[in-house]
Amino acid sequence: MSIARLNNQERSVLLATLKDWHLVEGRDAIVKTFRFADFVAAFGFMSRVALLAEKHDHHPEWFNVYNRVEITLTTHDADGLSQRDIKLATAIDAAF
Repeated sequence: MSIARLNNQERSVLLATLKDWHLVEGRDAIVKTFRFADFVAAFGFMSRVALLAEKHDHHPEWFNVYNRVEITLTTHDADGLSQRDIKLATAIDAAF
């Protein structure tokens, strides 16, 4: 099954629906940084996101230092942003 990359109009409309997600410079990807009270809270969030990622069959790139989790989404099979990224970003925001 082929996954369609978002065109410019779709990208603009759909990104406007996401809070605090930004385009990554030099990549067709989006990124958001989440901050927590401490490492345990950040790790708990990462565990919830891991379960969401499995459910969506779409896995993020992420980076964690103490109370900060940075998540980058892109669809490698589409060579850029797709509906899968928007859906997972929306689910991640709901888990936050």
